[in-house]
Amino acid sequence: MAETWLVVGLGNPGPQYELTRHNVGQLVVDELAARRSEKFKAHRANARVAETWLRPGGPKIVLAKPNSFMNVSGGPVAGLAAFYGVEPAHVVVVHDELDIPFDTIKLKTGGGHGGHNGVRDVAKALGTPEFPRVRVGIGRPPGRQDAADWVLDPFGAADRKALPLLVSDAADAVEQLIGEGLLAAQQTHHAPRA
Repeated sequence: MAETWLVVGLGNPGPQYELTRHNVGQLVVDELAARRSEKFKAHRANARVAETWLRPGGPKIVLAKPNSFMNVSGGPVAGLAAFYGVEPAHVVVVHDELDIPFDTIKLKTGGGHGGHNGVRDVAKALGTPEFPRVRVGIGRPPGRQDAADWVLDPFGAADRKALPLLVSDAADAVEQLIGEGLLAAQQTHHAPRA
């Protein structure tokens, strides 16, 4: 049986949050589903899932979007990991990252949560921080704007123009991480753009 990977896009539920910075992880998972013409279906683990493959004959991928709010993402993620029999090393969490400039992608496995409450809750629910992460840079807010307000704001006009390419690049990073491993994906996506 082919190995299974769980790819979770973190975000908040509801149309009012769809295009906010905090939901960029879900936009990436949407892109991965769209590339495979897959639709999301309700799952009993309080999430929407789409089951697919990296490529024909390749690893199985379960794309998931928790129905919970960001700060309590851990329950749905742990429930899906248990349901599909996926170890934390194969749970890829895609999330927004304040400490990375907009239009930048970084990948890592393990480490701290960097103040990201969704990542913190997933690590707690899985019982380990040792899971791969695709961190999509949204940058810090300008001036004195509170970070909590910034992440819940929609992308600005200039960022919206670059957003489709950023989401596509992050989806590429997920595919490369699963297909070729973390180091290969880091070498591709951590390099400055030509």
